[in-house]
Amino acid sequence: MKKQTTLYSLLTIFISFQTIFFSLFVATNYCTMKSLTTKEEEIMGFFWEKGPLFVKQLLDYYEEPKPHFNTLSTIVRGLEEKGFLTHTTYGNTYLYFAQVSEEDFHKGTLKNVIKKYFDNSYLGAVSSLVKEESISLDDLKLLISEVEKAHQNQTKRKN
Repeated sequence: MKKQTTLYSLLTIFISFQTIFFSLFVATNYCTMKSLTTKEEEIMGFFWEKGPLFVKQLLDYYEEPKPHFNTLSTIVRGLEEKGFLTHTTYGNTYLYFAQVSEEDFHKGTLKNVIKKYFDNSYLGAVSSLVKEESISLDDLKLLISEVEKAHQNQTKRKN
């Protein structure tokens, strides 16, 4: 019973910080990321890991059967249209590089999941983890601590 009471106490504290947590996410101005297909995400992984690449260099990272050059080129152009890549022109070819960091992509992806599956409620997402017992009491305490620190940092920046 004591453990359950502690969990409810922590949830009560968490609810009070939920608004702060949500406002911090909004305040960071992360735009809603466009979703990527599995293949697009795989290609972005090469850019995040290797840095700037020509489309021809991408072929080197695939095992046989390698995708066709035109297929990769089309996907890369699509990633550029979505704002994930940009390029520098060298003669008649382009050197592409990531415009969105892997960290920003993951943050945007998390935000999209919460928006899509939890009606834009971070509390709903955490509550779901608690109900499914996927988050431990220690993890919940750590989360509350991180929210408090973020709030303190935000308050310091305003002053």
